[in-house]
Amino acid sequence: MRKILIQATPFKPWQQLAEYEQQTLQDKSHYGATAVFIGTMRDFNEGEDVSSMFLEHYPLMTEKKLHQLVDTANKKWSLLNALVIHRVGYLYPQDPIVLVAIWSEHRKDAFEASRFIMETLKSSVPFWKKEVLNDGSERWVEKNTAGY
Repeated sequence: MRKILIQATPFKPWQQLAEYEQQTLQDKSHYGATAVFIGTMRDFNEGEDVSSMFLEHYPLMTEKKLHQLVDTANKKWSLLNALVIHRVGYLYPQDPIVLVAIWSEHRKDAFEASRFIMETLKSSVPFWKKEVLNDGSERWVEKNTAGY
């Protein structure tokens, strides 16, 4: 099972996680581990102060790649469930950008799968970031190619 959302509206990661567990994981006896990663926007990057960011994506391609990524993780590790939420649009420092949550029988699978999903997402899923620096200038951010 999985749920993947790409949205322009802000979200509260811990609230989303609690709601997902309540709605989807009725029989909690089958999983022994949950690994959660929450990424937030920093107010600095590459030695510069950043005031905001615009995150673009190619909707059909981005969603397809995220599903493929979770499928790949599920083939490598024994996963019971996954929740991935990713923001697009305008973001500001401390806004949550991404939530990756993995449920599995054992912690090793949950830890490794969540790390793999997050690292691969950063390097290969089609998102483009344009930062606005405190001085008002804008710049596109290069992809993180230091993958898993």
